[in-house]
Amino acid sequence: MMTFKVLLIDDEPGALEGMQLWIDWERIGFTVCGTGSNGVEGLRMIEELQPDLVVTDVNMPLMDGLEMIAVWQEEHGHRVRFVILSGYSEFEYAQRALRYGVNNYLLKPIISEEAEEELAEIYEELVQETEKRSFTQIASYEEIASRIKDILHELPLDQAAAKVLNRVSELREAWNFCLVQTEPASFAELRGKAAALLYQEEAMYLIDLDMNRFGIVYGYAPGQGVEHPFCRIFQELMRQYSGTRVFMAVGANANTLLQIGDSYQTAREAMVYKFYDSGYDRIFQYEQISKRLLNYHYDQLQLVEGILGTITLLDQAAFQEAIDSAARNFREMLVAPEIVKKVVIHIMCKIMEYLKETSETKAEQLLERYELPGLSDSVFIMDDLMDLLRSCGMDGIELLMMEQSRQSQGIVQEINEYIREHYRERITLKKLGEIFYMHPAYLGQLLLKKNGISFNELVHNLRIDEAVRLLSQSQLKNSEVAERVGYSHYGQFFKQFEIRMKMSPNEYKNTMF
Repeated sequence: MMTFKVLLIDDEPGALEGMQLWIDWERIGFTVCGTGSNGVEGLRMIEELQPDLVVTDVNMPLMDGLEMIAVWQEEHGHRVRFVILSGYSEFEYAQRALRYGVNNYLLKPIISEEAEEELAEIYEELVQETEKRSFTQIASYEEIASRIKDILHELPLDQAAAKVLNRVSELREAWNFCLVQTEPASFAELRGKAAALLYQEEAMYLIDLDMNRFGIVYGYAPGQGVEHPFCRIFQELMRQYSGTRVFMAVGANANTLLQIGDSYQTAREAMVYKFYDSGYDRIFQYEQISKRLLNYHYDQLQLVEGILGTITLLDQAAFQEAIDSAARNFREMLVAPEIVKKVVIHIMCKIMEYLKETSETKAEQLLERYELPGLSDSVFIMDDLMDLLRSCGMDGIELLMMEQSRQSQGIVQEINEYIREHYRERITLKKLGEIFYMHPAYLGQLLLKKNGISFNELVHNLRIDEAVRLLSQSQLKNSEVAERVGYSHYGQFFKQFEIRMKMSPNEYKNTMF
């Protein structure tokens, strides 16, 4: 239920008190916002309180009720409904009031039932007028917003449209454009909140744009500062969306609405530089843009290769250092945000490719986790974008290491089986590397890691174990045993046997026979 404000004016305190007590204002949709005792005081209170309805006595000192109505209607534009109070002997006043458009009156002494019935009719009329006025305002608002949008798109304005914008433009000394962009998931809600905050604000218009963006066109008086309604609206938007990635940028001032296109273009420029801001919780001004220009000719090849090199080596520490270095370099050189995004996306795609070679499932999981397809249109300051790359890289290296570990477990088992079958032969890491397509140095490290002993130790262990078996079960000479287990030089066999068995081959034989 709508509620309207009513102001009561009468020079008799008892009459004022009676109107407040005898009439159930709240039930019929009114709240008493104030009381006055004469026409002069009434004019001041109407301007200050802006009531929807004024109930006034006719005979009052200093200025009577009808004079007050006449002055108000002549000098002020705020629409106010008036009801006059008069007795039967003052009916001629009611007739005079008709000339001022006042066609409602209450007879003294007031009878509450009759007064409430009359006031209830006035309430319904006020509701209808408000709804009609609201519809007209919405229609006018949409027309103005549409004309502003034409200017932003550099479309020609006809004479009528230019006249409308010039009329609106005269309401304020200066105008500006605030560009707002956020993530697709939160755009609709943010736009709705902004529209609600702008509702019924004067000289402020919400303009729908593309790519999860909208604009707020606002007029103001230079020097208004933080007292301007836009500052309050911005602060409220920031409060409601604390922690959400939102970019807001204001362009250069325009003297008229017909120049708002310049404000829009400069707001777009400021929005680009917002990428290098330290956070999301403040509006970026076009005036803040440094005289340094964005660097659109950055050579990214060496940087990308360096970062990708740390990933192929599975070196998380080096990767972190490379990302930190890149971030410093981007900021110092003021590299254009779209180039930084391309670098980041390229590196993340490469990480996905590396992972896909070993596990397509894990690659898809990483792709889903970091929403790579929508990254180019996302709202990120540079620090957060680099943190995203850092997180993706660390996760990717971790997954690659896990997958490599899983795969290497199988290959080591296969290599160990080969060694057990061929340890009697002249076997080397180089030969194994050729057989299993692995670099000998890496193969040696892998066997050491998985077996706990080196390749050479493993071969000697196998040979001596076999030598022990042969010495125990046959009458072969020591030199023949050495040759059978793979030693071409008896001295080497003797040395390795003593190391492992803590005795010579002959001493071992004596313990057996």
